[in-house]
Amino acid sequence: MKVSTVAEMRNLDKGAIETFGIPDLILMENAGQAVYFVINNEFGIEGKRFTIFCGVGNNGGDGFVVARKLHSMGGQVKVFLLGDKGKLTGCAKDNFDMISALSIDIHEFSSLEQAQFSVSHSDAIVDAVFGTGLTREVGGIYREVIELINQSQKTVFSIDIPSGVNGDTGQVMGCAVRADYTVTFGLPKRGNLLFPGFDLCGKLYVTHISFPPSHYNADTIRVETNDPLPLPQRGKDTHKGSYGKVLFIAGSSNYLGAPYFSALSFLKAGGGLSYLASPESITNFLATKGSEIVFVPQEQTDNGSLSLKAKNQLLEFSDTVDMVIMGPGLSLHEETQQLVRELAQEIKKPLVIDGDGITAVSKDIGIIKKRKEQTILSPHFGEMSRIIKTDIEKIQKNRIPLLFKACKELGAFIILKGAHTLIGYPDEQVFINMSGNPGMATAGSGDVLVGTIAAMFGLGLSIEDSTRMGVFIHGLAGDLAMRDIGADGIIAGDIMNYLPEAIRYCRENFEDISRNTYESIYRV
Repeated sequence: MKVSTVAEMRNLDKGAIETFGIPDLILMENAGQAVYFVINNEFGIEGKRFTIFCGVGNNGGDGFVVARKLHSMGGQVKVFLLGDKGKLTGCAKDNFDMISALSIDIHEFSSLEQAQFSVSHSDAIVDAVFGTGLTREVGGIYREVIELINQSQKTVFSIDIPSGVNGDTGQVMGCAVRADYTVTFGLPKRGNLLFPGFDLCGKLYVTHISFPPSHYNADTIRVETNDPLPLPQRGKDTHKGSYGKVLFIAGSSNYLGAPYFSALSFLKAGGGLSYLASPESITNFLATKGSEIVFVPQEQTDNGSLSLKAKNQLLEFSDTVDMVIMGPGLSLHEETQQLVRELAQEIKKPLVIDGDGITAVSKDIGIIKKRKEQTILSPHFGEMSRIIKTDIEKIQKNRIPLLFKACKELGAFIILKGAHTLIGYPDEQVFINMSGNPGMATAGSGDVLVGTIAAMFGLGLSIEDSTRMGVFIHGLAGDLAMRDIGADGIIAGDIMNYLPEAIRYCRENFEDISRNTYESIYRV
């Protein structure tokens, strides 16, 4: 599903009106109708009491439609208008005039005490204060109302986005409504899906408000959800080489888990031949844990990390495989870091760089720009900060624009790991991943991810699709683990061990997990 910016949605609205002749009054009616449907299905209406807080923009206009629909179905409705009704224009004013002619209790907000009484005697609250275009910090009576809503312990329905959330970044603009349900229009906005905005939306619904598919699926919208892709079937007449040969350059005397998890996860997710090049001193230990891995012991430094002397053998071996993974647990030893930089320049196969490998190449990021073969980088926010020389806080607030820029400049695929991991393409396309859970914030989880990406490539997907599906399957494995054992205490081994079930689950339930964007965005 496409995901729009606030500006893109304004253009979609304008196009619907000017190109398809759909009046803005109809678009507002459809938006309010969708919110009414969700309230009716999730909560019920007849005989229940609703307090609706409306601003003086189009978000408030949507709230007026909802008020009319609830009133029509037997709900007891009280509307508070935050702002001067003289500022209402267009279809928002038209809908205000409609409810003014009905026996709906309407108040221009004057004091918090006035609203407190109504909220305390309500069954549910409808938040129609701000839309997605909010760009300033919330203060004054608006802040008071938002805090009242959050303290009320009532069921809250937000229109388009919880008031106080930035529609483009998901950041909280001082304070924001915590909704139980949110109904967004046309397309989900970035702020609906990026944290903390996503967490504040509650159960998220989207309605296309009668936009034709050709309109909301426009190629000019470059961000979308990472919906699952069909996995190639395993043929009957195949062998281990049919599912990819991958070289993992990983590990050091202080980091034994990273090489093991990355190399074995490739096999657990369906890969064929997993070669692990680690320092010779740790190979025997790793072999007792992962006997299915083929080991390629390498010369090492006095610190127990890979030595520059291993370079020629690693380059020769890389020519015999389909993909190279480099970085998990390699250490920050300077000789090893230099080895990474030299290998990154000379390896002539698709290359995934993770962990300590990212730290190494970030010191000379031009290496990535010069590579002719495709490159995937999988940084967390700290590593992304090193890549683009930008502080973490700025990245968190501007993650999609900065990811666009970095992917284009480096000519690389970048997986920005975190809650709702982002997958960026060199052509400035970004996917927001919806699988995964907080229990996956554990040491070694990223090592399992790179092995899973390699397995998707081994199954026959393109680099582009392998990157997306590797992230999705990795998150799905974590979700299946959480389903069975809970989020507390999930370790990397749990995620890895659930990879086969995640593959099976995805194959057998593909239509179901695709229909509602992996149970994250519901259509109405």
